[in-house]
Amino acid sequence: MSTSLARNRNYTLLWSGQALAEVGFSASLIAFPLLVLAVTGSPAASGLVLAVDAAAQLVAGLPAGVLVDRWDRRRIMLACEAAQAVALGSLVLALVNGVASVAHMAVVAAVMGVCRALFEPAEDACLPRLVPDEQLATAVAMNSARTSLGQMAGTALGGALFAVTRWLPFLVDLLTHCVAFLTLLFLRVPARTPAIGDTNFLADIRAGLRWVWQLREIRVTALCAVVLNLFFGAFYLVVIVLAQHRGVSPAVIGVMAAMLGVGGVVGSLLAPRLHRVLGPYVSIAGVFWAVTVLTPVSLLVADGYALGGLFALMMVLAPTANTTISTHQLLLTPDELRGRLSGVLAVAVGLAGVLGPVLGGVLTEFLAPTDAVVVCAVGIALVTAFVTVSPTLRRYADQEVVS
Repeated sequence: MSTSLARNRNYTLLWSGQALAEVGFSASLIAFPLLVLAVTGSPAASGLVLAVDAAAQLVAGLPAGVLVDRWDRRRIMLACEAAQAVALGSLVLALVNGVASVAHMAVVAAVMGVCRALFEPAEDACLPRLVPDEQLATAVAMNSARTSLGQMAGTALGGALFAVTRWLPFLVDLLTHCVAFLTLLFLRVPARTPAIGDTNFLADIRAGLRWVWQLREIRVTALCAVVLNLFFGAFYLVVIVLAQHRGVSPAVIGVMAAMLGVGGVVGSLLAPRLHRVLGPYVSIAGVFWAVTVLTPVSLLVADGYALGGLFALMMVLAPTANTTISTHQLLLTPDELRGRLSGVLAVAVGLAGVLGPVLGGVLTEFLAPTDAVVVCAVGIALVTAFVTVSPTLRRYADQEVVS
């Protein structure tokens, strides 16, 4: 009989350390644009710093997956926590001494983006070695809950700390990474032989891309997730514009956005049970149908709080689908390819996350907000129709997993 996940020393160490780091990161993320705006008075510069963070994570994604498969994963996680602590420490010192520049902030943002590109696949690849196969779905769901809770708590904390003094959110982030570093020092990951890899680094990247593309289950779920994220990202921006046109106040729009996190937290807590009860196909198709049905409802709702409720409902089933997909993909993929699997998928989903708001901006530029919602609804409905009839997804998880 396997030990309860709550009594799994290694998983508990990893989860608790990263729960604090998630809070610190979210506090910094909300403080960064406020800081740049306060220092420069330029909204464009604020957007630039956040764009550097996102771009660094995307550019580093594919190489990071190779490195995670080649190198010791625990050491990669330790190095990432140390690098972020050093970068944040330099920013705190610069702010305290009044010499912080936009260039310095951009470098810190780039370090954080690259470290996330390395840390996330390293953690994903370690997870099947830390918990038994039968508990992997619960561990994935708890990690999702950790992220959602960290985002909610950190975002609120970051704004409050910034109001006290500009450098405080970044100091708190530094301290949380130091705690996470200490927890990783006590982490014990079962030994593995890192993949030596091809001497041609690009060949190893191509091997990861081939693995994701050649397995139909992974390829289909990834493409469907990318399309859904693309249109939902556009829809999110369009609904904000729609709410503004209807006279919803900025404060209420902030509550609307926060409700996404509320739905994510609730869904993450329900995910382990729903994953078992619904089964793979319904778990995946359910989130597509929920978003498809609720998207056009936004045309009928004028109240900002009600729109926030729609956002929350859309997010409730997402962690269950993510748990189902991530668990099966990790079990299906050999250990020596798990870093590249995570890296490739992170880049694909990240690109959709970047392009979604761009699509939403284009739609609202040339169409009325209500028409833009219809376009998003049609795009989501089309991918949902494909998910519904796809034989690959109907047979999802039938394929033999790697032992």
